[in-house]
Amino acid sequence: MDLFDAVTSTTAGVPAPTAGAPLAVRMRPRSLDEVAGHGHLLVPGSPLRRLVEPAGDSERRAAPSSVVLWGPPGTGKTTLAYLVASSSGRRFVELSAVTAGVKDVRQIVDDARRRLATGDGETVLFIDEVHRFTKAQQDALLPSVENRWVTLVAATTENPSFSVNSPLLSRSLLLTLQPLGVDDVRAVVRRAVADERGLGGTVVLAQDAEDHLLRLAGGDARKALTILEAAAGAALADGPYDAAAPAVVDLTTVERAIDVAAVRYDRDGDQHYDVISAFIKSVRGSDVDAALHYLARMIAAGEDPRFIARRLVISAAEDVGMADPSALQTAVAAAQAVQLIGMPEGRLVLAEAVVHLATAPKSNAAYAGINRALADVQAGRIGSVPPHLRDTHYAGAQQHGHGKGYLYAHDEPHAVAAQQYLPDELVGTRYYEPSDRGFERQVTERLDRIRQILDGE
Repeated sequence: MDLFDAVTSTTAGVPAPTAGAPLAVRMRPRSLDEVAGHGHLLVPGSPLRRLVEPAGDSERRAAPSSVVLWGPPGTGKTTLAYLVASSSGRRFVELSAVTAGVKDVRQIVDDARRRLATGDGETVLFIDEVHRFTKAQQDALLPSVENRWVTLVAATTENPSFSVNSPLLSRSLLLTLQPLGVDDVRAVVRRAVADERGLGGTVVLAQDAEDHLLRLAGGDARKALTILEAAAGAALADGPYDAAAPAVVDLTTVERAIDVAAVRYDRDGDQHYDVISAFIKSVRGSDVDAALHYLARMIAAGEDPRFIARRLVISAAEDVGMADPSALQTAVAAAQAVQLIGMPEGRLVLAEAVVHLATAPKSNAAYAGINRALADVQAGRIGSVPPHLRDTHYAGAQQHGHGKGYLYAHDEPHAVAAQQYLPDELVGTRYYEPSDRGFERQVTERLDRIRQILDGE
C-alpha cells in the first residue's frame, strides 16, 4: 500500500476528529448552520447550499460542480470543502499544492475513475493553495473536472483571475469568501469554550482576554481557536479542574500563552483616538522613534492597516507638504502596497512611509493656503472672473468681451504673463506663503519673482 492508498482508503466521507486533534479541527462545523459568516453564500437556494445539503427524497440532485474558494486565511475554505464531502458520504482526498505534483494528481484521478466505474462512490478532491500549482499541474486537472470524475474543491488566498488557469476557472464555480467580522470570530470562540467538542466549559474566558484574543486573530477563526487552545491549556495547567469553579482565562493567561504583550488600545474607544493622535503628532513633530512606537502599538492591536495608510496620506499633504513633495508619493504608494499585499508584510511598507514622513522637512503652507482661500469663499469674498479669463468656446462669447486681452503664458518670457488672475476685490491677496524648509525654500525664491512679474514690477 503506497502513500495515497494509506490516505484515501480511510476517507469515505470525512472521518471524525480524534480527541487529541487541535481545537480548530475539533470545532470544524458539522453543518452549514454552524459556519461563521458568509451569509452571501449561504442563502437558501444558493449554489453552495445546493452543493452541500443533501437532496430530499422528491428532489433530483444536480451533478456536483467543482468550486474554487477564494478568501483570506482562516475564513473557512477547508471547512466548506469538508462539508461538501460529508454531505453525501463522498470519499474525501486532500492535497496541498505545496507538496503535490502532477503524478500525485493523476494517481488520485485514476483511482476516482475506478471507484466510479465499480460503483464505490464519488470523490471530492480538495486542493489547498491551488495558486501554487504550475500551469502543467492545473492542466492535469482539466479532464477530471470536465468529465466530473472528481468534485474539485480548490482553495486559494490569491485572486483566481491571475493565479488559476482560465480553462480550469471556467469549469468551476468561483465562490468569494469575505473576511470574518469580529462578531463572527467571537461566536466561534464562545462556541468552542462551551461545546463538548471543544473545551466543554472547563474554562471561563474573561472579557478583556476575549477582546485581546479577537484583536490578535484579525478575522482568522483558526488563529483565534489556536490562541484560545494555548491559553486554556495554560489556565488548566495551574491546577486540577473543578467543575464548580472552572479555570479563568484572563488577559495575563492569554499573554503568557502566546508570548505577546497586550497592547492597551481599544479600536472603538478613547485609546484608539489617543494612539492615532499621538502617532500623527509624532510624525508631524519629526520624532521618528515615537512614530514607529505608536505604529507598532496599532499593528499589534490589530488596527486596520488601510486606516493607518490613509492617515499617512493625509499627513504627507498636511504636515510635510511642499517641503518634500515626494512624501505624498511615498504615502500613496504605501497605501496601495498595503492594499495589495496585506499583513503582516504590510508593516514593512508602513514603517518605510513613517520613516520618510517623520524625517522629512515639514511645511503646512499648502494646507494653510487652501484653508485661507476657503474662508474667503465661505465669507462671500468671491468676485467675478476677470473678462479676459472667461471661456471663449461658445458662440457669442467674444461679443461679451470674453477672452479679450488674454495673454498666453507660454508666449511670454519665463512663461509668466503679467496680467490679473484674481477677481478685482481679491487683487493682492496672498493665500500661499511657503516656508524656508526643504524644497519649499526653492519655491519661495521662484514664487517671489513670479509675483513681481504678475504685479507688473
